[in-house]
Amino acid sequence: QVQLVESGGGLVQAGGSLRLSCAVSGSHFGIDDMGWYRQTPGAQRELVATISSSGTANYADSVKGRFTISRVNANNTVYLQMNSLKPEDTAVYYCNARYRGRFYLLRDGWGQGTQVTVSS
Repeated sequence: QVQLVESGGGLVQAGGSLRLSCAVSGSHFGIDDMGWYRQTPGAQRELVATISSSGTANYADSVKGRFTISRVNANNTVYLQMNSLKPEDTAVYYCNARYRGRFYLLRDGWGQGTQVTVSS
């Protein structure tokens, strides 16, 4: 199994920026897609952005043009650069990694979540 440790959350005013980081550690035989999800108490967890091992990124329509996902494979780290933040972006953000475990089985790893709060 792997562990995902997130950092970078916090409080920011509308229009500001934050950069989230997620470092993956532990035993694995390769990380496929990585992504960021977010969740508020009144909604289900939603996908924010994903990035493949080759660097192909996909975004939710709500963040397209404002957020940028990237990864550094050598460091097993994924980032989420969040610009032009809106109050609607307030949520707990979770890092996700789909990785190959023992016998190359596909598994999911999740971070503990980091709070992002955007004030008006």
